Amino acid sequence: MRTSPGMTIIGSGFAGLCMAIKLKEAGYHDFVILEKAGELGGTWRDNTYPGCACDVPSHMYSFSFELNPGWSRMFPPQEEIRDYMRACAEKYGLGPHLRFGKEVVSLEYDDAARDWRVGTADGEVFTTNAVVSGVGALHVPSLPEIAGRERFRGAAFHSAAWDHSVDLTGKRVAVVGTGASAVQFVPRIAERAAHLTVYQRTAPWIQPKPDFAFPERTKRLLALPGAARALRNAIYWVLETRALGFTVDPRLMKVHEAVALRHLERQVPDPGLRARLTPDYTIGCKRILLSDDYYPALTRENVEVVTDGISEIREGSIVDAAGRETEVDVIVYGTGFKVVDALNDQRITGRNGRKIQDAWQDGVEAYYGVAVSGFPNLFFLLGPNTGLGHNSVVFMIESQVRYVIECLRLLSRTGARALDVRPEAQRDFNDRLQRRLSALVWNEGGCRSWYLDSRGVNRTLWPGFTFEYWARTRKVRPGAYRLIR
Repeated sequence: MRTSPGMTIIGSGFAGLCMAIKLKEAGYHDFVILEKAGELGGTWRDNTYPGCACDVPSHMYSFSFELNPGWSRMFPPQEEIRDYMRACAEKYGLGPHLRFGKEVVSLEYDDAARDWRVGTADGEVFTTNAVVSGVGALHVPSLPEIAGRERFRGAAFHSAAWDHSVDLTGKRVAVVGTGASAVQFVPRIAERAAHLTVYQRTAPWIQPKPDFAFPERTKRLLALPGAARALRNAIYWVLETRALGFTVDPRLMKVHEAVALRHLERQVPDPGLRARLTPDYTIGCKRILLSDDYYPALTRENVEVVTDGISEIREGSIVDAAGRETEVDVIVYGTGFKVVDALNDQRITGRNGRKIQDAWQDGVEAYYGVAVSGFPNLFFLLGPNTGLGHNSVVFMIESQVRYVIECLRLLSRTGARALDVRPEAQRDFNDRLQRRLSALVWNEGGCRSWYLDSRGVNRTLWPGFTFEYWARTRKVRPGAYRLIR
């Protein structure tokens, strides 16, 4: 197996696949895709919990260059997204470039050779001129620090590593967390469990989910030239209007709040339960969730919502902060992912032996979320501050991939071996970014979320419209980079 490709892509989710497809389109075929698992798919391979689906419409949560008129629903289920990704890999001939079972454990820059050494868990080392990290943000499960968690003798697992060997039928199940995954799998568990206890730390804002199956007639219409593109464009602009409250003024979120409160009132008639499910922070501060069956599931006789924190987990029970002990057979953690920490935990060594942790000692940041000063020819996809609260991250991935291609073209035109973003360019970009973020709902909305780091700084989201990011990454500004020959 060749271990000296011109470029190495890490990860085979949407980001890695997009980068690979666009490299081939540009006539560049000297690359490999290193994937830690035995098959491609990233988030949509790993998350197989009951009810798993996307909360972005299917015609927008897909590549703009590979439209699919055959989506079964407005919001695609996990299996369908995974199959779409497999079909893309096959259509664009990515098979020969894929290396499965290759978990990347280290990246080291060789100053003399001006190359990267990419180390994998099985001891192999790939020597490569450039690296594209497409590992994504939602792949390292976050488990809560609760006293006694390891003592529990029953089945316990995170939603991103669902244990399908455990039959929940007739069991006493506890769900810890009420985020985006939980609102999808809780209704499925509630139908099977003898009793379900949902431990809620913070009530999420939930709006109706306008989901429906596409009739065969509609699919045939969408297969006509231009039809799927027109639908995608319409969805894009509808979603983009949601950014007004995020990016302009939090007070504009009042319309979204009214929709969510009306949805809660219609679906939860009990005023006591409704009060516990009513958030106490500005809508949008945490991710807005979409569901039509989560609230009804919580009103079932076999379901209880506990808003007291968990103080301890014992061998067969959970003790809440009020001192009440609840016996359970299974614990499911719907507690999200390590996002900022996952970036900072990577073993990456750049120029002059500088560790990524040293570069990020004041916080995780990058130039347009793609390049980090001191780490030449290392490109991040969905890096710091390129996540979204209102539209499709696939759109952001395509913008970033195009930007990386432009960086490679700059190298080709100048004959340089590598490029390294100048620290002053990175500093100026992030200072302006954080000034903008500081006044927006994620910082001023009265909540703590995974968008923020331990210092309360938003290291996750883009503060503007997606078309703004698209426009600003259309061209590479050569003056922002130092060329290494």
